[in-house]
Amino acid sequence: MATEKDILVPDIGDFEGVEVIEIMVSPGDSIQVEDPLISLESDKAAMEIPSPLAGTVKDVKVSIGDKVSQGDLLIKMDVSSAETAPTVEESAPEQPKKTTPSAPPLKPQAPATPAPALAAPTSAQRPPPVAPSPIDEAGIRKAHASPSVRKFARELGADLAQITGTGNKGRILKDDVTAFIKRVMTSASAGGGLGVAPMPEIDFSEFGEIETQPLTKINKLTGQFLHRNWVTVPHVTQFDEADITELEAFRKQLNEEHKTEGARVTVLAFLMKALVSALKEYPRFNSSLDATGENLILKKYIHIGVAVDTPAGLVVPVIRDCDRRSLIELANELITVSARAREKKLSPADLSGGCISISSLGGIGGTAFTPIVNSPEVAILGVSRAQMKPVYKDGEFVPRLILPLSLSYDHRVIDGADGARFTSFLNKVLSDTRRLLL
Repeated sequence: MATEKDILVPDIGDFEGVEVIEIMVSPGDSIQVEDPLISLESDKAAMEIPSPLAGTVKDVKVSIGDKVSQGDLLIKMDVSSAETAPTVEESAPEQPKKTTPSAPPLKPQAPATPAPALAAPTSAQRPPPVAPSPIDEAGIRKAHASPSVRKFARELGADLAQITGTGNKGRILKDDVTAFIKRVMTSASAGGGLGVAPMPEIDFSEFGEIETQPLTKINKLTGQFLHRNWVTVPHVTQFDEADITELEAFRKQLNEEHKTEGARVTVLAFLMKALVSALKEYPRFNSSLDATGENLILKKYIHIGVAVDTPAGLVVPVIRDCDRRSLIELANELITVSARAREKKLSPADLSGGCISISSLGGIGGTAFTPIVNSPEVAILGVSRAQMKPVYKDGEFVPRLILPLSLSYDHRVIDGADGARFTSFLNKVLSDTRRLLL
């Protein structure tokens, strides 16, 4: 006999008001356990909510564009199976009377690479722009906000006591903190910001035919995050070139040996191994400043972010424990994570915890560029297309495959001498693959 069950939003971490971007079922559909029900998008990542039960969809209670949080009703389902999954009762205190099963808890952390969505000030009740003031720690601890929002406010120097929350019961969201900072920085009368005049509003249609294309959510979030990093992190970029002639020959040999296994080793996998060696040699590059900016946190793990170009925009998934993985394992993981990024199947946890990032444009072209530091990391390695160049060696010019490297770093943490030493070390390791074993 069929029993009607409510399917609720499971534990999606410290996120509220996550947008529904896709609904994958309709009333009358028969679904199995783990079949995807809806897709949510939050902070540069999309996550699918799977069904905890098998049965027939009776009613869909959300629409595309709706904002949902943990414990919200998604679907009513007629269930004939006794199979259940963990309930959201334990993790959703605002609905203690519900014992309805929901999907297995998802446990994403707050992502390191994406920035929170920027909410434009639309309410007349929001406070006027106020100049930044010293951080009131007592006020931050008392504010009606989650730990991650309080941490975010400390990083930006925002006084939560001056911010009106737009979340449930006046809860302060990351959107509110970001909107507050934007108003402060763009208000010259308040004495805050950089004193830069706002961009003029121009009607471009006066000059000819135009087409307006809205930015994707990922485009918006990436732009906000990179803008923040560019204006708050003092960047320096060190350029160098690595001779990868022998490395390329070895790479082709590896691919030939492992072609039956489906492995495809790229130069990027070698770069990750080289970065592992470089971070061990220069641990200051594997660090982050704390919220006060007065202490350096040295990391004992090595997780590397890899920028992936997707149809929706740039994302930087993090590959963990690179120092414990073989070259072949890294190559396979790169293929897997790149596919998941392009299919929008990364969770916020997949985008967090990076120690250093790689942005590779080798497959597209160019000779050098200035990558923007992926804060709170302190360095990012940019890679351009390798080219055959004449190199003077042993009394004659010989053709060598040269790989351009562009290392951007936070000058508050790393000085120019160490930046040059780091790229020189990478050059030495990449030029002689045997050093990857050291």
